[in-house]
Amino acid sequence: MHTLALAAILATMPHSSSALETSTGPSGVPQTSLVPPPAPIGPLPSPRQLVWKDLEYTGFIHFGPNTFTDMEWGHGDEPADVFNPTALDARQWVKVMKDAGMKGVVITAKHHDGFCNWPTKLSTHSVASSPWRKGGKGGKGDVLRELSDACREGGLKFGVYLSPWDRNNPKYGTGEEYNEYFRQQLREVLTQYGPIFEVWFDGACGEGPNGKRQVYDFPSFRAVVRELQPDAVMFSDVGPDIRWVGNEQGWAGETCWSMLKAEGHGIGNDNPPSTKSLNEGDIDGESWIPAECDVSIRPGWFYHAHEDDKVKSPAKLFDLWERSVGHNANFHLNFPVDRRGLIHENDVAAVLGLRALVDATYGEGTDLARGRSTASDNIRGFVPRGANEKVAPEPFGSDKAVDGDPKTYWATNDATTSASIEVELDPTKPFDRVVLAEPTWLGQRVKKFRVSVPAQPSNNHRDWVTLAEGTTIGHKRIVRVPETKAKYLRIEILDSRACPALTNVGVHKTAAGAAAATAATAAPTTTTTTTPAP
Repeated sequence: MHTLALAAILATMPHSSSALETSTGPSGVPQTSLVPPPAPIGPLPSPRQLVWKDLEYTGFIHFGPNTFTDMEWGHGDEPADVFNPTALDARQWVKVMKDAGMKGVVITAKHHDGFCNWPTKLSTHSVASSPWRKGGKGGKGDVLRELSDACREGGLKFGVYLSPWDRNNPKYGTGEEYNEYFRQQLREVLTQYGPIFEVWFDGACGEGPNGKRQVYDFPSFRAVVRELQPDAVMFSDVGPDIRWVGNEQGWAGETCWSMLKAEGHGIGNDNPPSTKSLNEGDIDGESWIPAECDVSIRPGWFYHAHEDDKVKSPAKLFDLWERSVGHNANFHLNFPVDRRGLIHENDVAAVLGLRALVDATYGEGTDLARGRSTASDNIRGFVPRGANEKVAPEPFGSDKAVDGDPKTYWATNDATTSASIEVELDPTKPFDRVVLAEPTWLGQRVKKFRVSVPAQPSNNHRDWVTLAEGTTIGHKRIVRVPETKAKYLRIEILDSRACPALTNVGVHKTAAGAAAATAATAAPTTTTTTTPAP
């Protein structure tokens, strides 16, 4: 094949460079064979969505007048001078989140009370009218500036929440006049603080100071974001890039498709998708809109001193992390910054405790399946070879699921919708978590799977104990199983939208302190099947 033609084909194969294999023919001349990757099945994620999904875990900051008035939703008539943190340190926020393992942060640039955490030129209800930074910074305090600068210094992505509901501005409820005002606010925020990875649109739509409600022009708001920050994902009930998961408790459904039937639905009170669809997605959804699980580390979103002893424990946070990141969603954990302008020490201790549990369970060196021997009953492009022929690597072999490379994957032949993969384990080491992942740039495929181990140490792979069954996999699926020791682990893909593919099969044991809060409750059952041994 001509080199340029080959390069053109490879360019259409995302993350599949390993599909090109070289072997030696009968004459001893190297021969190149190409096994094409599986055809994608739509809908498919955009590049910005793939980048966001890989983040998995991000922070949320709620901070503003509510912090100082002990409220959750301000009325918009609070004087700007109530905002006066005594020791605000955005670098402390970034350090805490980095140390916790987060990859980005979204801050409430403006909540429903209309107070702007930057010195906007469009309203007097902002930090510029507060006493904060009047001394050393000459009255030029800017929370967004300090946080975005700290993010760049610390290597954290920066995002913004901008509420369209504004209980302070007199233009609210006037229709296009207010929509233009909001678009101008977006332009200020999206052009002054560098790259923004996420724009969070809240659908709340109550009355403004004139007693009127506003009809939001979300299509025009989205157009501004696409124009000024084309790499940013947008959050709302219907995306267009990422969706609310249907609760503020931090978890996604056991079934969680990245697809959503968004057509005909709106945001907030405008006929949003059902809670079930938001939580579980839709197998027949026309749009790729994965879920983000938002939750606060405390009962409230804003700081309240009486909640200092109500911070979620590391074990509880670990449970939520597994039920969001491990359910094909991203985990978005909120910190209510306190009146000093700091993340409270109780919150810091809890989130660092979560990091310790995640590292001890899923960190480097914890995967008991990494690099182990594997076998499968279906390998894409497999060609039987004679006894004297050299065995060449399989570009989509089962070993690709345990090689630790997220760009390689085991895949089956076309028209296959069920297949299995087995991994040989060290039978002396216990495990209680199985981690699965699909190459989602090819679309989300698996509809049903089963995890099992041999019923006895030596039974010729006939009698198997089912540890767990599940539905979707997606970017990452963490399967909780009873603590088990076994020589073999089998993953059966029982049904799939297209030929199955897995980029990861991981096996882990939960750290002390996490297992009690997340113990699997399903009892194993015995089934009888026959599959090839690894």
